[in-house]
Amino acid sequence: MARSVYVAGVGPGGGKSTIALGLAELLSRQVERIGAFRPLTPAAVEDPILALLRERYHIESPYADMYGVTYAEASALVAGGRREELISRIVGRYRELERRHQAMVVVGSDLTEEDLAFNARLATEFGSVVVGVVEGEGDVAGAYHSLVDLDATVLAVIANRVPPGTTMPELPVPAYAIPEVPAVSAPTVAEVAAALGATLLAGDAAALDRDVLDFVVGAAHVPLLLDHLTDGCLMITPGDRDDLLVAAGAARVAGTAAVAGIVLTLGEQPDPRAMRLVERLDAGLAVLSVPSDSYHTVEVLSRIEGRPTAASPRKVQAAIGAFESSVDTEELARRLDVARATRVTPLMFEYDLIDRARANRRHLVLPEGGEERILRAADVLLRRGVADLTLLGDPGDIARKARDLGLDVEAARVVDPATSPWLEEFAATYADLRRHKGVTLDLARDVVRDVSYFGTLMVHAGRADGMVSGATHTTAATIRPAFEIIKTVPGLGVASSVFFMLLADRVLVYGDCAVNPDPDAAELADIALSSADTAARFGIEPRVAMLSYSTGASGTGADVEKVAAATALVRQRRPDLPVEGPIQYDAAIDPAVAATKLPGSEVAGYATVFIFPDLNTGNNTYKAVQRSAGAVAVGPVMQGLRRPVNDLSRGATVKDIINTVAITGIQAAST
Repeated sequence: MARSVYVAGVGPGGGKSTIALGLAELLSRQVERIGAFRPLTPAAVEDPILALLRERYHIESPYADMYGVTYAEASALVAGGRREELISRIVGRYRELERRHQAMVVVGSDLTEEDLAFNARLATEFGSVVVGVVEGEGDVAGAYHSLVDLDATVLAVIANRVPPGTTMPELPVPAYAIPEVPAVSAPTVAEVAAALGATLLAGDAAALDRDVLDFVVGAAHVPLLLDHLTDGCLMITPGDRDDLLVAAGAARVAGTAAVAGIVLTLGEQPDPRAMRLVERLDAGLAVLSVPSDSYHTVEVLSRIEGRPTAASPRKVQAAIGAFESSVDTEELARRLDVARATRVTPLMFEYDLIDRARANRRHLVLPEGGEERILRAADVLLRRGVADLTLLGDPGDIARKARDLGLDVEAARVVDPATSPWLEEFAATYADLRRHKGVTLDLARDVVRDVSYFGTLMVHAGRADGMVSGATHTTAATIRPAFEIIKTVPGLGVASSVFFMLLADRVLVYGDCAVNPDPDAAELADIALSSADTAARFGIEPRVAMLSYSTGASGTGADVEKVAAATALVRQRRPDLPVEGPIQYDAAIDPAVAATKLPGSEVAGYATVFIFPDLNTGNNTYKAVQRSAGAVAVGPVMQGLRRPVNDLSRGATVKDIINTVAITGIQAAST
């Protein structure tokens, strides 16, 4: 059983950040606590790879414990003939950190090919298996044999940033090829600005986050320059060329070239009138100023390399997507053979969602296709193969916005409901379904142009397996079409919702916190049964607490009687399901309180599914726990519908959208 993986670059470069990130992602699904370590690191600044792993995987160890020695310390020891002392010091630091974690990712030092023996020696001392990394078309077979000759235990060899069509040699261990992904390897405008020490004259965070795919030196007249501007290019021109500054901004607004940004050289400031015009064009361009000339600026830029960092979540997701689409993660996990934790942590739960959705990939529709958060989530979902997607909206608008944001959503199907050939079919379907409500065909045509109705009808017609909406629409606007068109599962009286509450040490299920204001006993029983099934579907053993202000027979009143009656119905319909009610929240979750209030109960103190008696109680409780305990609330997740439709909060983050799409895909795979 390997508890430690050592990422060793064979030769300079190689892009170890992507490999380390992919391996950490893989291990984080298996164990509760992963650690990260680098044998050598610069002293002046926090190592970006360690900083990224520490933040993303909630590594609690101080940064100062996550490396062996600084380069300066290592040089001094080697120069003094104390190489073994250097090895001993690094190994000692590693062992101290390893004891606190269940699995480790070690990122080898950036040494030359001749010093590969240093990394191989450390890997052996650490008891690590080694993943060798080569750059581009490097010698994969040679890398493997070099590591074996140094007595390293090689897990796999990965060629990173390879040209299309590259084939891997047959080796005794797996060999994988990860293609060049500009969204990972291209520097952002912000990274360019930092490398140049540039002054920002214009541009917001979104403008600085754009990828720089090419450089164009602007020295000619405007017509000739326009022929050379390309999507993602950074224009470099003297600061007194106001004509080129305005032309680049106009080209971006016109859609002829999505210029990434502008660097004005020689320390010259543009005419304020030209800058005001560029700002009024609202091109969203970052304009930088540097004192150097164009030649020296280009020379510096040619050495800048992009990398995923904690400050660039888009690059992080692109890197993980590149790793997962090119590496057989199941095979690698088997070869690692790290024992999986028995307890499901919040982080493991979230990553398991992605894994399960990828394993049973479904086609989902996102009605709010032009919304920035939806597009950012779609970019991640498509890169990581979580789902096939249809985006609703104007194809031209969506393409322009995605290009402007530096996103790749070309793999998504884009449908405009107003011009879709499905419009007449969907109108006829809706008119037929709602004829009893007086809906005519003409009225139906108007209704189904609404993206929520159109998306729901796609699911009804089998053109999508599920739908996720609500980033810009109300819950009612998202859910009402589902109630009218998809309807509930036969034998179930009411559709409902749950939130997955990701606490620090466990995942709980809360229902219903979003749909039913005041369910009666029969409806409450339906909610409990649906919530138990949802919990089980997502790997949470259901132990159901029917919540009330009374535990057992300690209180009376209509509300208590409703919960008692609902509990009896649940037991009658599912005798195998552990359920307790009426029960107070403290008795349901705290074993010590349960021992006093309800001794002998198999649910009290250990509940995983919490059923609230009404929407007021449920909605307020989930928000109180979310804000006060720092829990992550994933949902609301709809349940009880014949096909999955899920609602987003209008404040949903990109991460929320990704999780909800993954959940919807899993639901679709099981219906």
